[in-house]
Amino acid sequence: MTSRCLISYPYMALRVFTAGAALGAGLLQTFVFARVLAPERFSLFIFIAALGYSLYLADAGVVKVLFVNLRRRFLQNKSLGAIAGQATAIFVLYSALAAFASVICFLALASRFNYSTVDSAELTLFFVFNALNLPWLALRYFSIAIDEYFHLEILEASRRGLNIVALVALLSGLPVLVFLLLINAGWLAAIFAAVVRLWQRRAFGGSFRRSVVYLATFLRRNGRQLFSSAVYSVSETYIYNFPYFLVPWAYGLGAPTIILDTTFKVFRSANQFYGAACDILVPRQTRALAERDGPTMIRATWLAAALCSVPAAAACGVLIFAAAKVFAVLLGRAATMPPATTPVLIMLLIANLVQMVSHSTLVNNGYFKEVARISLGLVAALTAVAAFAVWAHLDIVQFLNAYAAVYTCGALATVALMIRGPIRLAHEVPGAPAVAPR
Repeated sequence: MTSRCLISYPYMALRVFTAGAALGAGLLQTFVFARVLAPERFSLFIFIAALGYSLYLADAGVVKVLFVNLRRRFLQNKSLGAIAGQATAIFVLYSALAAFASVICFLALASRFNYSTVDSAELTLFFVFNALNLPWLALRYFSIAIDEYFHLEILEASRRGLNIVALVALLSGLPVLVFLLLINAGWLAAIFAAVVRLWQRRAFGGSFRRSVVYLATFLRRNGRQLFSSAVYSVSETYIYNFPYFLVPWAYGLGAPTIILDTTFKVFRSANQFYGAACDILVPRQTRALAERDGPTMIRATWLAAALCSVPAAAACGVLIFAAAKVFAVLLGRAATMPPATTPVLIMLLIANLVQMVSHSTLVNNGYFKEVARISLGLVAALTAVAAFAVWAHLDIVQFLNAYAAVYTCGALATVALMIRGPIRLAHEVPGAPAVAPR
Protein backbone atom coordinates (compact mmCIF):
# COMPACT_ATOMS: atom_id res chain seq x y z
CA MET A 1 0.00 0.00 0.00
CA THR A 2 2.72 2.42 0.95
CA SER A 3 4.46 1.73 -2.34
CA ARG A 4 1.74 3.42 -4.30
CA CYS A 5 2.59 6.84 -5.66
CA LEU A 6 1.25 9.48 -3.31
CA ILE A 7 0.36 11.95 -6.05
CA SER A 8 -0.37 12.16 -9.75
CA TYR A 9 2.27 14.48 -11.19
CA PRO A 10 0.24 15.48 -14.28
CA TYR A 11 -2.66 16.35 -12.00
CA MET A 12 -0.35 18.28 -9.69
CA ALA A 13 0.98 20.31 -12.62
CA LEU A 14 -2.53 21.04 -13.86
CA ARG A 15 -3.77 21.93 -10.36
CA VAL A 16 -0.84 24.29 -9.85
CA PHE A 17 -1.66 25.94 -13.18
CA THR A 18 -5.30 26.51 -12.23
CA ALA A 19 -4.29 27.84 -8.83
CA GLY A 20 -1.86 30.22 -10.52
CA ALA A 21 -4.54 31.24 -12.99
CA ALA A 22 -6.92 31.90 -10.09
CA LEU A 23 -4.34 34.08 -8.38
CA GLY A 24 -3.50 35.87 -11.62
CA ALA A 25 -7.15 36.43 -12.50
CA GLY A 26 -7.93 37.73 -9.01
CA LEU A 27 -5.06 40.22 -8.99
CA LEU A 28 -5.65 41.16 -12.61
CA GLN A 29 -9.30 41.80 -11.83
CA THR A 30 -8.30 44.23 -9.10
CA PHE A 31 -5.80 45.90 -11.44
CA VAL A 32 -8.34 46.25 -14.26
CA PHE A 33 -11.33 47.26 -12.14
CA ALA A 34 -9.22 49.92 -10.42
CA ARG A 35 -8.64 51.50 -13.82
CA VAL A 36 -11.93 50.83 -15.57
CA LEU A 37 -14.35 51.61 -12.72
CA ALA A 38 -14.67 54.61 -10.43
CA PRO A 39 -13.61 53.78 -6.81
CA GLU A 40 -17.18 53.78 -5.46
CA ARG A 41 -18.44 51.61 -8.33
CA PHE A 42 -15.43 49.32 -7.85
CA SER A 43 -16.32 48.86 -4.18
CA LEU A 44 -19.96 48.21 -5.18
CA PHE A 45 -18.81 45.38 -7.46
CA ILE A 46 -16.84 43.99 -4.49
CA PHE A 47 -19.97 44.07 -2.34
CA ILE A 48 -22.11 42.39 -5.02
CA ALA A 49 -19.46 39.68 -5.43
CA ALA A 50 -19.57 39.01 -1.70
CA LEU A 51 -23.35 38.67 -1.88
CA GLY A 52 -23.10 36.16 -4.72
CA TYR A 53 -20.35 34.18 -3.07
CA SER A 54 -22.33 34.02 0.18
CA LEU A 55 -24.72 31.59 -1.54
CA TYR A 56 -22.25 29.01 -0.27
CA LEU A 57 -24.31 29.27 2.91
CA ALA A 58 -27.12 27.41 1.12
CA ASP A 59 -24.98 24.29 0.89
CA ALA A 60 -24.76 24.03 4.67
CA GLY A 61 -22.20 21.23 4.28
CA VAL A 62 -24.49 18.83 2.41
CA VAL A 63 -22.01 18.34 -0.44
CA LYS A 64 -19.19 17.40 1.91
CA VAL A 65 -21.27 14.74 3.66
CA LEU A 66 -22.42 13.37 0.31
CA PHE A 67 -18.79 13.35 -0.84
CA VAL A 68 -17.77 11.12 2.07
CA ASN A 69 -20.57 8.64 1.26
CA LEU A 70 -19.90 8.74 -2.48
CA ARG A 71 -16.16 8.32 -1.99
CA ARG A 72 -16.69 5.35 0.33
CA ARG A 73 -18.94 3.58 -2.19
CA PHE A 74 -16.49 4.26 -5.00
CA LEU A 75 -13.51 2.89 -3.03
CA GLN A 76 -15.55 -0.23 -2.24
CA ASN A 77 -16.25 -0.71 -5.98
CA LYS A 78 -20.00 -0.73 -5.32
CA SER A 79 -22.76 0.66 -7.53
CA LEU A 80 -23.41 4.32 -6.76
CA GLY A 81 -27.15 3.71 -7.07
CA ALA A 82 -29.17 6.04 -4.88
CA ILE A 83 -26.15 8.24 -4.15
CA ALA A 84 -26.05 9.20 -7.84
CA GLY A 85 -29.68 10.31 -7.56
CA GLN A 86 -28.85 12.33 -4.45
CA ALA A 87 -25.96 14.02 -6.25
CA THR A 88 -28.20 14.86 -9.21
CA ALA A 89 -30.88 16.39 -7.00
CA ILE A 90 -28.33 18.49 -5.11
CA PHE A 91 -26.83 19.90 -8.31
CA VAL A 92 -30.23 20.75 -9.79
CA LEU A 93 -31.32 22.37 -6.53
CA TYR A 94 -28.16 24.51 -6.29
CA SER A 95 -28.40 25.59 -9.92
CA ALA A 96 -32.03 26.63 -9.44
CA LEU A 97 -31.12 28.54 -6.28
CA ALA A 98 -28.36 30.46 -8.07
CA ALA A 99 -30.78 31.36 -10.89
CA PHE A 100 -33.52 32.45 -8.46
CA ALA A 101 -31.12 34.58 -6.40
CA SER A 102 -29.88 36.26 -9.58
CA VAL A 103 -33.41 37.25 -10.59
CA ILE A 104 -34.02 38.68 -7.11
CA CYS A 105 -30.74 40.61 -7.35
CA PHE A 106 -31.72 42.23 -10.65
CA LEU A 107 -35.21 43.16 -9.46
CA ALA A 108 -33.85 44.64 -6.23
CA LEU A 109 -31.24 46.74 -8.04
CA ALA A 110 -33.65 47.98 -10.70
CA SER A 111 -36.69 48.69 -8.54
CA ARG A 112 -35.58 49.06 -4.94
CA PHE A 113 -32.31 50.95 -5.51
CA ASN A 114 -33.29 52.61 -8.79
CA TYR A 115 -30.24 51.62 -10.82
CA SER A 116 -30.55 51.86 -14.58
CA THR A 117 -31.32 48.70 -16.55
CA VAL A 118 -27.74 48.51 -17.87
CA ASP A 119 -26.18 49.06 -14.42
CA SER A 120 -28.55 46.52 -12.88
CA ALA A 121 -27.72 43.99 -15.60
CA GLU A 122 -23.97 44.45 -15.15
CA LEU A 123 -24.10 44.09 -11.37
CA THR A 124 -26.44 41.10 -11.64
CA LEU A 125 -24.15 39.37 -14.11
CA PHE A 126 -21.27 39.83 -11.69
CA PHE A 127 -23.51 38.40 -8.98
CA VAL A 128 -24.19 35.40 -11.26
CA PHE A 129 -20.46 34.95 -11.88
CA ASN A 130 -19.91 34.50 -8.14
CA ALA A 131 -23.18 32.65 -7.42
CA LEU A 132 -22.27 29.88 -9.88
CA ASN A 133 -19.61 28.79 -7.42
CA LEU A 134 -22.45 27.02 -5.55
CA PRO A 135 -23.36 24.41 -8.22
CA TRP A 136 -19.66 24.17 -9.15
CA LEU A 137 -18.87 23.25 -5.55
CA ALA A 138 -21.09 20.18 -5.94
CA LEU A 139 -19.55 19.24 -9.28
CA ARG A 140 -16.02 19.56 -7.88
CA TYR A 141 -16.60 17.31 -4.87
CA PHE A 142 -18.55 14.71 -6.84
CA SER A 143 -15.83 14.57 -9.50
CA ILE A 144 -13.07 14.11 -6.93
CA ALA A 145 -15.09 11.36 -5.23
CA ILE A 146 -15.02 9.21 -8.38
CA ASP A 147 -11.43 10.11 -9.37
CA GLU A 148 -12.49 12.45 -12.20
CA TYR A 149 -10.46 15.29 -10.72
CA PHE A 150 -8.19 15.56 -13.79
CA HIS A 151 -11.09 16.19 -16.17
CA LEU A 152 -12.59 18.74 -13.81
CA GLU A 153 -9.27 20.54 -13.51
CA ILE A 154 -8.98 20.83 -17.29
CA LEU A 155 -12.37 22.55 -17.32
CA GLU A 156 -11.29 24.81 -14.47
CA ALA A 157 -8.05 25.71 -16.24
CA SER A 158 -9.93 26.55 -19.46
CA ARG A 159 -12.40 28.73 -17.59
CA ARG A 160 -9.68 30.57 -15.71
CA GLY A 161 -7.77 31.17 -18.94
CA LEU A 162 -10.87 32.66 -20.54
CA ASN A 163 -11.33 34.97 -17.55
CA ILE A 164 -7.79 36.30 -17.91
CA VAL A 165 -8.25 36.91 -21.66
CA ALA A 166 -11.56 38.68 -20.97
CA LEU A 167 -9.96 40.91 -18.31
CA VAL A 168 -7.19 41.93 -20.71
CA ALA A 169 -9.85 42.72 -23.31
CA LEU A 170 -11.78 44.78 -20.74
CA LEU A 171 -8.66 46.82 -20.04
CA SER A 172 -8.27 47.30 -23.79
CA GLY A 173 -11.75 48.76 -24.17
CA LEU A 174 -14.19 45.82 -24.21
CA PRO A 175 -17.57 47.01 -22.81
CA VAL A 176 -18.21 45.87 -19.24
CA LEU A 177 -21.48 44.19 -20.21
CA VAL A 178 -19.81 42.12 -22.95
CA PHE A 179 -17.01 41.17 -20.54
CA LEU A 180 -19.53 39.91 -17.98
CA LEU A 181 -21.47 37.93 -20.59
CA LEU A 182 -18.23 36.32 -21.77
CA ILE A 183 -17.00 35.15 -18.37
CA ASN A 184 -20.44 33.77 -17.48
CA ALA A 185 -20.53 31.88 -20.78
CA GLY A 186 -17.24 30.26 -19.76
CA TRP A 187 -18.82 29.19 -16.47
CA LEU A 188 -21.82 27.62 -18.19
CA ALA A 189 -19.65 25.73 -20.68
CA ALA A 190 -17.51 24.27 -17.88
CA ILE A 191 -20.56 23.28 -15.84
CA PHE A 192 -22.17 21.56 -18.84
CA ALA A 193 -19.01 19.56 -19.61
CA ALA A 194 -18.64 18.49 -15.96
CA VAL A 195 -22.27 17.33 -15.81
CA VAL A 196 -21.84 15.28 -18.99
CA ARG A 197 -18.79 13.48 -17.55
CA LEU A 198 -20.53 12.71 -14.25
CA TRP A 199 -23.51 11.37 -16.19
CA GLN A 200 -21.23 9.15 -18.26
CA ARG A 201 -19.62 7.77 -15.10
CA ARG A 202 -23.07 7.14 -13.55
CA ALA A 203 -22.42 9.57 -10.69
CA PHE A 204 -25.44 11.46 -12.04
CA GLY A 205 -28.54 9.78 -13.36
CA GLY A 206 -32.11 8.61 -12.89
CA SER A 207 -35.38 10.50 -13.04
CA PHE A 208 -35.51 13.77 -11.15
CA ARG A 209 -38.54 12.65 -9.12
CA ARG A 210 -36.74 9.54 -7.93
CA SER A 211 -33.61 11.61 -7.23
CA VAL A 212 -35.63 13.89 -4.96
CA VAL A 213 -36.88 10.83 -3.04
CA TYR A 214 -33.29 9.60 -2.68
CA LEU A 215 -32.23 13.04 -1.46
CA ALA A 216 -34.98 13.11 1.16
CA THR A 217 -33.81 9.70 2.38
CA PHE A 218 -30.22 10.94 2.52
CA LEU A 219 -31.21 14.00 4.57
CA ARG A 220 -33.21 11.86 6.98
CA ARG A 221 -30.52 9.22 7.50
CA ASN A 222 -27.61 11.63 7.86
CA GLY A 223 -29.27 14.19 10.13
CA ARG A 224 -26.56 14.43 12.79
CA GLN A 225 -23.68 14.53 10.36
CA LEU A 226 -25.49 17.06 8.18
CA PHE A 227 -26.13 19.29 11.17
CA SER A 228 -22.44 19.28 12.10
CA SER A 229 -21.43 19.85 8.50
CA ALA A 230 -23.93 22.72 8.23
CA VAL A 231 -22.51 24.38 11.32
CA TYR A 232 -19.02 24.03 9.87
CA SER A 233 -19.96 25.28 6.40
CA VAL A 234 -21.97 28.26 7.61
CA SER A 235 -19.25 29.17 10.08
CA GLU A 236 -16.54 29.05 7.41
CA THR A 237 -18.61 31.18 5.03
CA TYR A 238 -19.21 33.69 7.81
CA ILE A 239 -15.54 33.81 8.81
CA TYR A 240 -14.36 34.71 5.31
CA ASN A 241 -17.24 36.95 4.26
CA PHE A 242 -18.54 38.97 7.23
CA PRO A 243 -15.77 41.62 6.89
CA TYR A 244 -17.15 42.45 3.42
CA PHE A 245 -20.40 43.52 5.06
CA LEU A 246 -18.88 45.03 8.23
CA VAL A 247 -16.31 47.29 6.54
CA PRO A 248 -18.67 49.10 4.09
CA TRP A 249 -21.06 49.70 7.00
CA ALA A 250 -18.50 50.72 9.63
CA TYR A 251 -15.80 52.31 7.47
CA GLY A 252 -17.63 53.19 4.25
CA LEU A 253 -17.27 52.37 0.56
CA GLY A 254 -14.24 53.49 -1.39
CA ALA A 255 -10.72 53.12 0.03
CA PRO A 256 -11.51 51.06 3.20
CA THR A 257 -13.49 48.46 1.26
CA ILE A 258 -10.82 48.31 -1.47
CA ILE A 259 -8.09 47.84 1.18
CA LEU A 260 -10.07 45.01 2.76
CA ASP A 261 -10.74 43.36 -0.60
CA THR A 262 -7.09 43.58 -1.66
CA THR A 263 -5.94 42.07 1.64
CA PHE A 264 -8.45 39.25 1.41
CA LYS A 265 -7.78 38.75 -2.30
CA VAL A 266 -4.10 38.02 -1.61
CA PHE A 267 -5.01 35.98 1.48
CA ARG A 268 -7.70 33.95 -0.31
CA SER A 269 -5.77 33.70 -3.59
CA ALA A 270 -2.98 31.93 -1.75
CA ASN A 271 -5.71 29.63 -0.50
CA GLN A 272 -6.19 28.55 -4.13
CA PHE A 273 -2.66 27.12 -4.07
CA TYR A 274 -3.20 25.54 -0.67
CA GLY A 275 -6.44 24.02 -1.88
CA ALA A 276 -4.65 22.71 -4.97
CA ALA A 277 -1.98 21.01 -2.86
CA CYS A 278 -4.53 19.51 -0.50
CA ASP A 279 -6.83 18.34 -3.32
CA ILE A 280 -3.92 16.47 -4.89
CA LEU A 281 -3.52 14.41 -1.71
CA VAL A 282 -7.22 13.90 -0.84
CA PRO A 283 -7.61 10.67 -2.87
CA ARG A 284 -4.51 9.20 -1.22
CA GLN A 285 -5.44 10.33 2.30
CA THR A 286 -8.98 8.93 2.09
CA ARG A 287 -7.69 5.63 0.72
CA ALA A 288 -4.98 5.44 3.40
CA LEU A 289 -7.56 5.94 6.16
CA ALA A 290 -9.87 3.32 4.65
CA GLU A 291 -6.96 0.86 4.54
CA ARG A 292 -5.62 1.88 7.99
CA ASP A 293 -2.30 2.79 6.41
CA GLY A 294 -0.96 5.18 9.05
CA PRO A 295 2.50 5.84 7.56
CA THR A 296 0.98 6.78 4.18
CA MET A 297 -1.55 9.06 5.87
CA ILE A 298 1.26 10.91 7.65
CA ARG A 299 3.42 11.14 4.52
CA ALA A 300 0.48 12.40 2.45
CA THR A 301 -0.37 15.05 5.07
CA TRP A 302 3.23 16.24 5.37
CA LEU A 303 3.52 16.36 1.59
CA ALA A 304 0.38 18.51 1.42
CA ALA A 305 1.93 20.90 3.95
CA ALA A 306 5.24 20.95 2.06
CA LEU A 307 3.53 21.73 -1.24
CA CYS A 308 1.54 24.51 0.44
CA SER A 309 4.72 26.02 1.87
CA VAL A 310 6.14 26.75 -1.60
CA PRO A 311 3.56 29.39 -2.63
CA ALA A 312 3.42 30.63 0.97
CA ALA A 313 7.16 31.29 1.02
CA ALA A 314 7.01 32.99 -2.39
CA ALA A 315 4.10 35.22 -1.38
CA CYS A 316 5.73 36.18 1.93
CA GLY A 317 8.98 37.01 0.12
CA VAL A 318 7.21 39.32 -2.31
CA LEU A 319 5.36 41.03 0.54
CA ILE A 320 8.53 41.54 2.58
CA PHE A 321 10.61 42.99 -0.22
CA ALA A 322 8.16 44.58 -2.66
CA ALA A 323 4.72 45.01 -1.07
CA ALA A 324 4.56 48.78 -1.59
CA LYS A 325 5.47 48.58 -5.28
CA VAL A 326 3.13 45.66 -5.97
CA PHE A 327 0.13 47.33 -4.34
CA ALA A 328 0.89 50.67 -5.98
CA VAL A 329 0.82 49.04 -9.42
CA LEU A 330 -2.21 46.94 -8.53
CA LEU A 331 -4.45 49.71 -7.17
CA GLY A 332 -3.20 52.78 -8.98
CA ARG A 333 -5.07 55.82 -7.69
CA ALA A 334 -8.08 53.86 -6.42
CA ALA A 335 -6.58 53.43 -2.92
CA THR A 336 -3.28 53.22 -1.04
CA MET A 337 -2.43 50.08 0.93
CA PRO A 338 -1.06 51.01 4.38
CA PRO A 339 2.41 49.46 5.03
CA ALA A 340 1.06 47.94 8.25
CA THR A 341 -1.06 45.52 6.20
CA THR A 342 2.07 43.58 5.16
CA PRO A 343 2.68 41.78 8.50
CA VAL A 344 -1.07 41.14 8.74
CA LEU A 345 -1.01 39.44 5.36
CA ILE A 346 2.02 37.32 6.26
CA MET A 347 0.28 36.15 9.44
CA LEU A 348 -2.87 35.29 7.50
CA LEU A 349 -0.95 33.41 4.80
CA ILE A 350 0.82 31.18 7.33
CA ALA A 351 -2.28 30.61 9.45
CA ASN A 352 -4.33 29.78 6.37
CA LEU A 353 -1.73 27.19 5.31
CA VAL A 354 -2.03 25.44 8.67
CA GLN A 355 -5.81 25.66 8.65
CA MET A 356 -6.19 24.42 5.07
CA VAL A 357 -4.08 21.29 5.53
CA SER A 358 -5.84 20.40 8.79
CA HIS A 359 -9.37 21.10 7.55
CA SER A 360 -8.84 19.21 4.30
CA THR A 361 -7.68 16.13 6.20
CA LEU A 362 -10.51 16.36 8.72
CA VAL A 363 -13.48 17.29 6.52
CA ASN A 364 -12.72 14.94 3.64
CA ASN A 365 -12.59 12.06 6.12
CA GLY A 366 -15.88 12.91 7.82
CA TYR A 367 -14.83 14.75 11.01
CA PHE A 368 -17.60 17.31 10.69
CA LYS A 369 -18.73 17.51 14.30
CA GLU A 370 -15.25 18.11 15.65
CA VAL A 371 -14.36 20.78 13.08
CA ALA A 372 -17.75 22.45 13.56
CA ARG A 373 -17.01 23.05 17.24
CA ILE A 374 -13.78 24.89 16.46
CA SER A 375 -15.36 26.87 13.62
CA LEU A 376 -18.26 27.92 15.83
CA GLY A 377 -15.84 29.09 18.51
CA LEU A 378 -13.92 31.06 15.90
CA VAL A 379 -17.15 32.70 14.69
CA ALA A 380 -17.92 33.84 18.23
CA ALA A 381 -14.40 35.19 18.76
CA LEU A 382 -14.30 37.07 15.44
CA THR A 383 -17.75 38.54 16.03
CA ALA A 384 -16.57 39.82 19.40
CA VAL A 385 -13.50 41.32 17.74
CA ALA A 386 -15.68 43.03 15.14
CA ALA A 387 -18.00 44.45 17.80
CA PHE A 388 -15.01 45.74 19.76
CA ALA A 389 -13.49 47.29 16.62
CA VAL A 390 -16.68 49.27 15.98
CA TRP A 391 -17.10 50.24 19.65
CA ALA A 392 -13.46 51.31 20.08
CA HIS A 393 -13.33 53.04 16.66
CA LEU A 394 -10.37 50.95 15.49
CA ASP A 395 -9.13 51.81 12.03
CA ILE A 396 -9.19 49.30 9.18
CA VAL A 397 -5.61 48.07 9.77
CA GLN A 398 -6.21 47.57 13.50
CA PHE A 399 -9.32 45.55 12.71
CA LEU A 400 -7.37 43.38 10.24
CA ASN A 401 -4.67 42.82 12.87
CA ALA A 402 -7.21 41.61 15.41
CA TYR A 403 -8.90 39.40 12.79
CA ALA A 404 -5.57 37.77 11.86
CA ALA A 405 -4.63 37.06 15.50
CA VAL A 406 -7.91 35.29 16.28
CA TYR A 407 -7.85 33.41 12.97
CA THR A 408 -4.36 32.08 13.76
CA CYS A 409 -5.51 30.70 17.11
CA GLY A 410 -8.31 28.81 15.38
CA ALA A 411 -5.88 27.36 12.82
CA LEU A 412 -3.61 26.00 15.57
CA ALA A 413 -6.56 24.31 17.26
CA THR A 414 -7.34 22.33 14.11
CA VAL A 415 -3.82 20.86 14.03
CA ALA A 416 -4.35 19.20 17.42
CA LEU A 417 -7.72 17.91 16.25
CA MET A 418 -6.21 16.44 13.07
CA ILE A 419 -3.57 14.55 15.05
CA ARG A 420 -6.11 13.20 17.53
CA GLY A 421 -8.59 12.32 14.78
CA PRO A 422 -7.81 10.87 11.33
CA ILE A 423 -4.06 10.48 11.82
CA ARG A 424 -4.51 8.45 15.00
CA LEU A 425 -7.38 6.46 13.46
CA ALA A 426 -5.25 5.59 10.42
CA HIS A 427 -2.84 3.77 12.76
CA GLU A 428 -5.54 1.59 14.31
CA VAL A 429 -6.15 -2.02 13.30
CA PRO A 430 -8.43 -2.73 10.30
CA GLY A 431 -12.08 -3.28 11.04
CA ALA A 432 -12.82 0.03 12.75
CA PRO A 433 -15.04 2.61 10.94
CA ALA A 434 -13.29 4.18 7.97
CA VAL A 435 -14.48 7.68 8.84
CA ALA A 436 -15.31 9.59 11.97
CA PRO A 437 -18.27 8.22 13.94
CA ARG A 438 -21.57 9.96 13.24
